[in-house]
Amino acid sequence: MQHLWTMAGIAATAFVVGLSGALMPGPLLAVTVEESARRGAAAGPLIVLGHMLLEAVLVGALAAGLGSLLARPTVIAGIGLLGGAAMCWMGAAMLRSLRRLSWTSPTAAGPRLHPVAAGIVVSLSNPYWTLWWVTVGAGYVVLGLRFGWPGLAAFFLGHILADFAWYTLVSAGVARGRRLFGDRCYRGLVGLCGALMLVFGVGFVRSGAATLGSRGSDAAAVVPSP
Repeated sequence: MQHLWTMAGIAATAFVVGLSGALMPGPLLAVTVEESARRGAAAGPLIVLGHMLLEAVLVGALAAGLGSLLARPTVIAGIGLLGGAAMCWMGAAMLRSLRRLSWTSPTAAGPRLHPVAAGIVVSLSNPYWTLWWVTVGAGYVVLGLRFGWPGLAAFFLGHILADFAWYTLVSAGVARGRRLFGDRCYRGLVGLCGALMLVFGVGFVRSGAATLGSRGSDAAAVVPSP
């Protein structure tokens, strides 16, 4: 019985910490809103499914001891540069589609990724997602592993349930709004999401470039002059 209460405690704390992260605005929220406007309430859970599959792989990698590799500045910088470029492409595609958007033909909006694929791409493109997992997330992985694989499973279940709960709620709210607002509101919503994706993308590219630049400066400082 005590073992079950321990697993429940790990899952509960993981849920609270995961929900605090899910509530913060970011690229995943922007894509969830845009996809929900296009596809309806099912988009949110499908996006989180892709997000969950990617996180399951990362949790396995952290449990196998690969956290130090993922935490290297060059790896984080590479994720920022490539991921930022991917987000800029997605945001630009949303903005280009605005003129022809309509509630009656919503599939014209943005890049035509399946929501599961969108959840994977947007999560993988976000360097701050990686940083969270190699810091806070890695600590929870270590805590869970103190109780074996059941402890790790309890942590992951609590964490991913927070994402499912929040993004399902967001998706249902946006889908309901489709019946209340006209095409102008729809275009404004997609335009806002596209602009946010561009802002996030540019920020990630700049952060990645700055990280690489600082690494280059540090390396130059320790090389003796000829």
